[in-house]
Amino acid sequence: MSTLKPTVSETDHIQGGNSASIEIVEFGDYQCPYCGNAYPIVKEIEETFGDQIKFVFRNFPLQEAHQFAFRAALSAESAGLQGKFWEMHDALYENQYRLADDLFEELAETIGLDLEKFKTDSASDAVKEKVENDFESGIRSGVNGTPSFYVNGTKFDGGATDLYQMLKESTE
Repeated sequence: MSTLKPTVSETDHIQGGNSASIEIVEFGDYQCPYCGNAYPIVKEIEETFGDQIKFVFRNFPLQEAHQFAFRAALSAESAGLQGKFWEMHDALYENQYRLADDLFEELAETIGLDLEKFKTDSASDAVKEKVENDFESGIRSGVNGTPSFYVNGTKFDGGATDLYQMLKESTE
């Protein structure tokens, strides 16, 4: 059975209740169509369960399959340095159908980032390292495709819809 390595820490992007009893970690790729389909379901999970869950996103860009996945991950992390990781995360999934080189700055502008800082950060080693560390943690945790979900540290066998179903059953 695959477990999450390393465990969730302050280097992660976390949404939801800090004292939540259910911790969900998604390894995702912004260009992956399956992640794109999972995105609204994850949103619904967050709305339904609120502070009962803590949601964490880690980057797992499948660069060989998805030309813009790594750039998208860098963009989300760069937005994170300006306190807007989740805004960029959402914007990337909501505009997934038009991912291209010129989209990242457009989204940065839309969500109100300092563009110069965004450009500098997107090209920085620190941001690249954060994405690579996330990817590495996915490899160590047994991720073999995206999206992969971990619930309370253990790999969940199924997609977002299955996850939603399981949560509904376990919280009834």
